[in-house]
Amino acid sequence: MKTPDVIVAGAGIIGVSVAIELRLRGAEVAVLERGEPGREASSAAAGMLAFADPETPSLLRPLAATSAQLFPEYVADLEESSAMHVDFRQQGAIALLPGDPAPPEYRKLSPKEVRQLEPALETGELESFFVAEGSVDPVLLMQAALRSSVRRGVEIRSHCTVQQIDRKGTQLEIRTNSATLTATTVIDCRGAWSGPPVRPRKGQSIYLQPERAGLLEHIVVSPEVYLVPRSSGKILAGATVEDVGYDKTVEPEIVRRLHAAAGRLLPQLASAAVIESWAGLRPGSPDDLPLLGATATPGLFLATGHFRNGILLAPVSARIIADLATGKPTTPDISVFSPLRFSAIPA
Repeated sequence: MKTPDVIVAGAGIIGVSVAIELRLRGAEVAVLERGEPGREASSAAAGMLAFADPETPSLLRPLAATSAQLFPEYVADLEESSAMHVDFRQQGAIALLPGDPAPPEYRKLSPKEVRQLEPALETGELESFFVAEGSVDPVLLMQAALRSSVRRGVEIRSHCTVQQIDRKGTQLEIRTNSATLTATTVIDCRGAWSGPPVRPRKGQSIYLQPERAGLLEHIVVSPEVYLVPRSSGKILAGATVEDVGYDKTVEPEIVRRLHAAAGRLLPQLASAAVIESWAGLRPGSPDDLPLLGATATPGLFLATGHFRNGILLAPVSARIIADLATGKPTTPDISVFSPLRFSAIPA
């Protein structure tokens, strides 16, 4: 492997997508991962591409919509280059709202339309809306991205913890647990491990295996739980949002609560087996917006703090950071996501 032009810290979906984009532009890229690549927040995600989610901060929605438009091309490239399928589903989502104003992307559904779309769904007193949002299996997506990156010549180093990044003349010096490296450009994509002001926000989820295949075709989002079907037939139910540091304990009570909430939406799920449960650590920021852009240290960029939207924002984040790292103008405007908005970011 040649000496890298760019070092990416963090081999989640953001870091690997950034690495692929930079490699496609001719850079020699190495990705350093503190553990096993792709095994943290990216693989723990639900995989909803919820660009119109009412809980998404208004300042983030244009970027989310742009990334959603890029997603089909992004998936097609990863599937072709990796020879893998990532279960990209575009059937849409049904959102159940308690009378709140709906985003303009939401279309009101009559009870008859709901029954036609999802005969087994129990909406109760909630109003139903359709939104053209998709999903992807994050585990498969992460595997495809890793395979694609390696096939394209990106070096992935596992169990290589970045301890410090310093400017040394015209280069950046990256001190790790195993060696000290240098590069012209460093992209920090370490997620919950990026350091202040980014912090971990735990999410617990479960997979249910209904007895009948095809029980659910659309994503369903309610105030209590969201359900994400996979083409394999299993259904994800999630997820909590907890501020408990780096604790990834799966709590039996949370598993029961998610299972019960899923059963209220789809009664057949009440008897479905819980085949998997897990917790992940989303990278949160004080204003729930990502840190995307240049730092006060020349050559050091951040692409972190994506919170609940890391999967969705991977394509647009990769393009933006690659533009910045290669000195090209960025589109769209990302000034609101500047890491410099937080004085806690070290120079």
